[in-house]
Amino acid sequence: MTGEEVRKLDNNEIQAELIRLRKRLFQLRVQAATEKVEDNSEFTKTRKDIARLMTERTARQSAKKAG
Repeated sequence: MTGEEVRKLDNNEIQAELIRLRKRLFQLRVQAATEKVEDNSEFTKTRKDIARLMTERTARQSAKKAG
């Protein structure tokens, strides 16, 4: 997910995507503890997507307070 794609989402979609990605990250951690993870880069990709979504959510909240 790119920053441009994140900016196109509305607030509810951002929240839903955050929930989905956090569940995915949890599943990856469980998988790493119980069996072999096929692609270790999934951890990094998922965390970066979560960070992009949280950054956009915070920016929107700041803009709402300022304006």
